[in-house]
Amino acid sequence: MSIVKINVLTVPAEQREVLEQRFASRAGAVEGSDGFEWFELLRPVEGTDQYLVYTRWRSEEDFQAWMEGPMKAAHQGGAGGGAAGASGERPKPAASASTLWSFEVVQQAGPKTGA
Repeated sequence: MSIVKINVLTVPAEQREVLEQRFASRAGAVEGSDGFEWFELLRPVEGTDQYLVYTRWRSEEDFQAWMEGPMKAAHQGGAGGGAAGASGERPKPAASASTLWSFEVVQQAGPKTGA
């Protein structure tokens, strides 16, 4: 079964738009990775300042390979990272804190079809 990684990002109200724009500009960055199955950026509706970054992977090994390769390069401004500004400096993080939750998928269901 698949594994799920949820990155919990604490984002001050004044940084929400910045965070969402950064994720929008990285569209396609993870989708081609081996073992990648799903991505969602979840915006809080009420009562919290925490965004959830939901990704689903075929295996822990696939997730770790992405972390050590494309993700690491992107966050260091490496190949295809495009994170540095015009001055060449990295922009200030939009999130003030980050926690990674890990889960194994033990049951799943989709919508019923037909009839």
